Amino acid sequence: MKLSIGGYSFNHLSLEGKMDVFGYLESVKFRYGLDAVDLWNAQIAERTAPLLTLADESYLRKVREALDEKELRLVNLAIDTAHLWDPDPTMREALRKNALAHLKAAAILGAETVRIDTGGYGSDRFSEEAFTHIVEGFREYCRIASDNGMRIGPENHMGPSLVPGEMRRLAQAVDDPSFGILLHMGRWNEERETGDEQVAPWVFHTHFDAQTAASSESAHTVAMLRDAGFDGYWAIEHNATVNPYSEISALLKQAESRLGEAGITA
Repeated sequence: MKLSIGGYSFNHLSLEGKMDVFGYLESVKFRYGLDAVDLWNAQIAERTAPLLTLADESYLRKVREALDEKELRLVNLAIDTAHLWDPDPTMREALRKNALAHLKAAAILGAETVRIDTGGYGSDRFSEEAFTHIVEGFREYCRIASDNGMRIGPENHMGPSLVPGEMRRLAQAVDDPSFGILLHMGRWNEERETGDEQVAPWVFHTHFDAQTAASSESAHTVAMLRDAGFDGYWAIEHNATVNPYSEISALLKQAESRLGEAGITA
């Protein structure tokens, strides 16, 4: 099965100083026996307020060597502090520079898809100014992604991106084959029952959280996405805190059950 584990799932261990990016790769490969990872940029960057700033290129190449050595696919790189819209023009430019640096890193690491958020906290609809800026920004990033064999797009993660119609409108406006959506299944502020289906044509990666993995109804979503043409990876994203390794193991088993119920066995 095409299963992976989002790097954020081990955030608690990282904050305690018990896991770095190399330990994460070891765990995914040898503890869980998977062939793919979802890196979170906080695993390879430093907090330089208000941004996550990447380490130097030599460090990134060591991470790439570790990926290759373990024959792990980097199916997604999730990038925080590089979203497109901020009302402050100075911050927008800083975010853009950070996004471009991360896109270079994504190419070095061999990422297949990249998540960069839309921005737009505190609202349920994009303003026309914000929408125009986000569309133009994603078109720029899509050209870079295309040149490096990647796809790029937002997750239903913040503000208007939690509204299915806004995400669908954005995808239609960008209108680029390198654009896609990282679908965190069922996480919508509106139209939760139909949201996943509305964006299905653009989905390039998925997230199972604890609630989704535990729900038998998720099998219907999995089958719907498969029928819509999705053939990517299904990733556990869960900030495990009490017994991280066993929590993730349990969620993987639940996700396998949901996939099996949908008829996905390989």
